[in-house]
Amino acid sequence: MNKLLCILGPTASGKTSLGVALAKLFNGEVISADSMQIYRGMDVGTAKPTAEEMDGVVHHMLDICDISESYSVARYVREADACAVDIISRGKLPIVVGGTGLYVDALINGREFSAYNEDSEFRQQLEIQAEKDGIDSVREILKKHDPASYERLHPNDKKRIIRAAEVWLSTGKTITQHDRETGALPPKYDAIKIGLNFENRSELYARIDKRVDIMLDNGLVDEVRRLLDSGHTGTALQAIGYKEFSEYLGGKMSLEEACEAVKQGSRRYAKRQLTWLRRDDSIHWITMNEPVDFDSVVQDACSYIRRNL
Repeated sequence: MNKLLCILGPTASGKTSLGVALAKLFNGEVISADSMQIYRGMDVGTAKPTAEEMDGVVHHMLDICDISESYSVARYVREADACAVDIISRGKLPIVVGGTGLYVDALINGREFSAYNEDSEFRQQLEIQAEKDGIDSVREILKKHDPASYERLHPNDKKRIIRAAEVWLSTGKTITQHDRETGALPPKYDAIKIGLNFENRSELYARIDKRVDIMLDNGLVDEVRRLLDSGHTGTALQAIGYKEFSEYLGGKMSLEEACEAVKQGSRRYAKRQLTWLRRDDSIHWITMNEPVDFDSVVQDACSYIRRNL
């Protein structure tokens, strides 16, 4: 199987630096798996790696769409998979780095979203039908062809109703059957997974707080102001750091309140990331303490990779 190296962990745990170091040691290129770093113009608040931080290592899946665009897991899988296939074809190792666990899992599986995508003709037709005739007209499709989904999904859950109907129209199978069959297939990639975390949660939270302070020093408020002045109103601006400082610029809270809200939101996000990752017992965890001995982290990662390549 195709090998894929994944560097996982909560925000501010040092994934970017480790990804670059390992790319140099194992002839690799980085594929970002961050759901916010895909957007152009959102640099400071997403901790997007700078040219200096990339240190000559090629990075993919950064700055690939405008803030106004809608982006999905399905689209990520298509585009990141194309990057991985190209990297492997050139005899290099794809190194997936990021904290969006859903993106990473979907990429490794490779097939989870193969039956449908956000741009499909069926999806567009169903959305038009729901707008014109109401969502109940789409539910009638499920009532006839997928009664289990008809009973299971809330009548107001438009997104999942349309998705279930789309799967039926695209494949002739219920979404339950489709998910069961695709879930039984082997993953597309043989993933070597390394997770970064801190022994003491307080040390991770301190790093997160410090990162927010650095973002402020690096011009996060000015970045948010530029996006707002450009007329951007996409859902990406609801991301942590952008929502709070948008409210500050709108006079809804003080700078200090916005800063604390970002820190608190980031800490909560890190907790959710760890909850997601801990479901996966195939991750090799490297547990750190402050001050971080980066050379030891790299050595631990290298030893594990060499045993599994």
